[in-house]
Amino acid sequence: MGAILVVDNEKSICDFLRIMLEKEGYEVLTARNGEAAAQMIRENLFDLVLTDIRMPRAGGIDVLETVNAISPATPVVIMTAYASAETAVEAMKKGAYDYISKPFNVDDLQLIIKNAIEKKKLYDENAHLKTALKDRYQFSNIVGKSAAMAKVFALVRKVAESNATVLISGESGTGKELVAQAIHYNGPRRDYPFVSINCGAMPENLLESELFGHERGAFTSADSVKIGLMESADKGSFFFDEVCEAPLSTQVKLLRVLQERRFNRVGGTRPITVDLRIIAATNRDVTEAVKNKTFREDLYYRLNVIPIRIPPLRQRKDDIPLLVNRFIAKYNDRHQRKGQIRGIDPEALSVLEKYHWPGNVRELENMIERAVVLEKKDIIQVSSLPEEIFDPSEKTEDFTRPFDQQQMVDLEKTLSGIEKKMIVGALARTGGIMNKAAKLLNLSFRSMRYRIQKYKIKGKFEIEET
Repeated sequence: MGAILVVDNEKSICDFLRIMLEKEGYEVLTARNGEAAAQMIRENLFDLVLTDIRMPRAGGIDVLETVNAISPATPVVIMTAYASAETAVEAMKKGAYDYISKPFNVDDLQLIIKNAIEKKKLYDENAHLKTALKDRYQFSNIVGKSAAMAKVFALVRKVAESNATVLISGESGTGKELVAQAIHYNGPRRDYPFVSINCGAMPENLLESELFGHERGAFTSADSVKIGLMESADKGSFFFDEVCEAPLSTQVKLLRVLQERRFNRVGGTRPITVDLRIIAATNRDVTEAVKNKTFREDLYYRLNVIPIRIPPLRQRKDDIPLLVNRFIAKYNDRHQRKGQIRGIDPEALSVLEKYHWPGNVRELENMIERAVVLEKKDIIQVSSLPEEIFDPSEKTEDFTRPFDQQQMVDLEKTLSGIEKKMIVGALARTGGIMNKAAKLLNLSFRSMRYRIQKYKIKGKFEIEET
């Protein structure tokens, strides 16, 4: 239930409150003056201090000041037989949670105590979550000893200390969001929200409503006001994942946010001002997107204040042993195999180091989780690795064969045929769920929908809500 310190110079009051609160399940200590209470506060952790305001040898205000100095999260409830506005106001100004007048109503006192302890527990839970988040997104969690990653680490550490806009680039699966989180949780906005959106993961008509919110009546189903993600991230950081997939109409509004830190809700006329750090990421070549007019040049320059490029895993194979050990520890714990998998066989590690890793760190993590689950020995063996990793060249078509007899090849038609087959295969694999199929192919939802229309692929397709 909680630990409570009762402070009152009257023994009868201390005894009464101790008996009453212990019946409620609380642990109770008592003190007869402020000096004794101060010593107990130094030596014990309390969820609540309940103190009389007038006592010889240090009164309730002195007890309150001691709590504020030693354990500021502990609520203090003041008891007074002198129910004057002055004493109550003084106590509340100095940080008391509440006060109650003697003789008090037992039910009222119990309710005040219950609410105060619940507040303390919420504070403790929030503090624990913040510590866990900070630990989770420490720089040490971005694993790598290679020269390429050393440069990334050095830049990320410098960037985190500022409020500068950052553009992170890198192939899918390299850990762009992890870097964005590390920047936020190690920077000046760490105590405020980190909110993200994948710009290619939802239809165009929903993206702006998610980002900016909407007013009641803005469209048919808008039966109430909705706070957008950017508004909810005020004073924190906003992460635009796959920003190049944002439609041009949305890009115009993002530019305004970057320039003025304000926007309108969909259907609204009142500008909403936000204080945000903007972090964006893309797995595409942004300069090529600008050249092709699919990404605004002025938005690119606004985002590209500090560019960070995350190298693909095939360019940092020195990091594979470190990553493997990190993932073994992670999935030992997650799958209740603590200490059972102690490492990886050198032959299996050699296979991993020779693989080209098209899915980067995410693919390696998935592979190690699979191995941890399947492995019967205490060391991951080659037999626990998937077949496709051993000779990936056998799984790809030989595109030199058509030229053996110097025959003509229609490259566009051939590529279109391959692309159509892969899209049909992905849709079949996901049961016609378009956004899942797009994810399998590392496409945005808009790109997937465009290709289905382009190749006139027939079928009943759906969008699964995430």
